[in-house]
Amino acid sequence: MAKKNGNGKEKSMEETLWESANKLRGSVESAEYKHVVLGLIFLKFASDKFEEHRNKLIAKGQEKYIEMPEFYNQNNVFFLDEVSRWTYIIKNSKQNDIALKIDTALHNIEKNNKALKGALPDNYFSRLGLDITKLSSLLDTINEIDTIKDKAQDIVGRVYEYFLSKFALAEGKGKGEFYTPKSIVNLIAEMIEPYSGIIYDPACGSGGMFVQSIKFIQAHHGNTKNVSIYGQEYTNTTYKLAKMNLAIRGISGNLGEKAADTFGDDQHKDLKADYIMANPPFNQKDWRAENELKDDPRWRGYDVPPKSNANYGWILNMVSKLSENGVAGFILANGALSGGGEEYKIRRKLIENNLVEAILVLPQDMFYTTNISVTVWILNKNKKVQSRSIGDEERHYRNREKEILFMDLRQIGEPFEKKFIQFIGQQIKDIAITYHTWQQDNTKYKDIPEYCYSATFEEVAKKDFSLVPSKYIEFVNRDENIDFDEKMQNLQTEFAELLKAETQSKNELLNVFKELGYEIKL
Repeated sequence: MAKKNGNGKEKSMEETLWESANKLRGSVESAEYKHVVLGLIFLKFASDKFEEHRNKLIAKGQEKYIEMPEFYNQNNVFFLDEVSRWTYIIKNSKQNDIALKIDTALHNIEKNNKALKGALPDNYFSRLGLDITKLSSLLDTINEIDTIKDKAQDIVGRVYEYFLSKFALAEGKGKGEFYTPKSIVNLIAEMIEPYSGIIYDPACGSGGMFVQSIKFIQAHHGNTKNVSIYGQEYTNTTYKLAKMNLAIRGISGNLGEKAADTFGDDQHKDLKADYIMANPPFNQKDWRAENELKDDPRWRGYDVPPKSNANYGWILNMVSKLSENGVAGFILANGALSGGGEEYKIRRKLIENNLVEAILVLPQDMFYTTNISVTVWILNKNKKVQSRSIGDEERHYRNREKEILFMDLRQIGEPFEKKFIQFIGQQIKDIAITYHTWQQDNTKYKDIPEYCYSATFEEVAKKDFSLVPSKYIEFVNRDENIDFDEKMQNLQTEFAELLKAETQSKNELLNVFKELGYEIKL
């Protein structure tokens, strides 16, 4: 009988697997055990693909080749020696040394397949000292999944994505940066349309941007062979997740020779990308030392980004990587839209150089690790907004090539997981249509109060090169004289001061009691 979830519905494969994996929790943190779970999923998938191809070779009368790696690798199938196959693991799943056997299997697979170099968990199972009964139960659950039964469903990719999102939720604020919510990635893909060419992500996390790019191409009947993927990731364990994520889906990508800091050890110095998709760390402090990277070629033509915040360092890194007609879609905290100092000078220069094409403010609570509202930026090295004539009568419309499209998406989205917001398919499509209509036919595009506005360069200059959408979009149901972003910043400052005063008062009161000979322990 199928298991039911809390709503009385039959549990999905993902839910059942998550429950089984969750039993590992306790002495093992989710930051660690996600590599255990995803490593096992990969092992099952790789083994299923291997067995399928092995059977094809036998059916063709090529049995003498079934233990030769090249006859697998040439068909994008990973070769597995006997002790690395899932059948061997399951056969020994109740043995006390099963953790060592799994580690050995993963080690051998990586050693025998160059594409997996640096991708698989290294000695995780033996090192963590997992409960044998719980690990065996997890193996039994994974054993029930036929990972290649329905190729159209991308079963392993689905499980992998589900687990990444669940781990990000479980790890909470300050962790889980490896995962960008799928609906945001889908929105960026639909807007910049990465059909062919080089795709780059300078802070690629677990590789979600790449996966959704490939899915976008497939959904629009394009050829995935027409794209090349380049990325970089700082954290070693997340670098492994990304390599495994791509390997599971048969996606070839260059993520550099190692996990490395994009600023201090750029793995793709001479790269020129046609598309950039990124979700770099928000408001990263002390990302460089005082005298480091001052003459970095990535800032050429701009001021040096301040060491107190890396936001504009990420922006200029991406600008330097764009090809002649390149377009970038990336996410940043709203603070990058305004502010002074070097950031102001860089932002002004970006606008004067006609690189900023669109700014979209997203709803709160879209991210698992922060509840702040964030922004999607679209930069374009070749803005071409077309003017059109209708019928025989020549009509002239203003040229939008120097304009910036501002969109406020804070009232859009659907709730999920009780406290989070996501865009659904039609909403993503509608937002992208607004953007592409503005790009392609300015006779059809119209400014819509509380949703979108196309600002001229002169308007932006008049607002002192601020990119805060509420300074341009008309809000008919709100007091026009209130700048809501500025108001929120002021409230934030006042609240911080109140908390500071409360702490000071509490300390003073504790000191009074201490002077009277009474010590209060909190």
